[in-house]
Amino acid sequence: MKTELKLRLEQMCRQFRADLIETLHEKQTGHPGGSLSVCEILTTLYFTQMNVKPDDPVWSDRDRLVLCKGHAAPMLYRVLAERGFFPAEEMHTLRDFETRLQGHPCMLDTPGVDMTTGPLGIGLGAALGMALAAKLDKSPARVYAVLGDGEINEGTVWETAMAAAKFRADNLCAVLDWNGVQLDGTTNEIMPTGNVRAKFSSFGWYCIECDGHDIESLYQAFETAKTIESMPTIVLAHTVKGKGVSFMEGQNAWHGKPIGDADYARAMEELGGVQ
Repeated sequence: MKTELKLRLEQMCRQFRADLIETLHEKQTGHPGGSLSVCEILTTLYFTQMNVKPDDPVWSDRDRLVLCKGHAAPMLYRVLAERGFFPAEEMHTLRDFETRLQGHPCMLDTPGVDMTTGPLGIGLGAALGMALAAKLDKSPARVYAVLGDGEINEGTVWETAMAAAKFRADNLCAVLDWNGVQLDGTTNEIMPTGNVRAKFSSFGWYCIECDGHDIESLYQAFETAKTIESMPTIVLAHTVKGKGVSFMEGQNAWHGKPIGDADYARAMEELGGVQ
């Protein structure tokens, strides 16, 4: 990866985090923790990997992204806006009545959203269906599915994992936003997942671990995933819930907590945003 591109994407991520806090404070709703943790993952995918056409969001040969952890929609929207799918100013309508930017992604309303998500566990199966359809159509499209690590408590994830290996879905790349925290506590407190890499490997997936907040590390992981044949790939991206805002980092309380004025001011100071 060229240094100039890496620095540009890192600056974009800093801006996206500040914009996210600005929006969620303004709306007094939304999910800051998981949105902040997935920032570099989405930015790297949309600006270095995915073949999309913002002026033709339903182009048949486009790469797809399924945000399985649909509560992180605010960061997905900010990245899609920057990529040119809709104006960034539309972020001010987040969760408003009749907005295109609902609390969870909706493929019927929002340009660039490939799958409606919200109920955890459904996204990976939908992504596999897209990947297999692309193979039947002889399309070059790749499909990316971004999972939360609380989400992999769901049995449907593992049913899909078996099916993806059986059908040799090498155009499917899952990404685990592996921050160790879910709604009610740490993953070890709620439902220990044990050796996640060993589990996916035993299900027939090619596993790549990386730093989920390092653009270069993510880029190399996704480039490697493109070379894997006859099996699906999962990028196990080590992240921090609430990344970038010290008092939110690693705290399950910030999964979906409204941002008050004092916390907003402190967060924006840390992020270098304008108050």
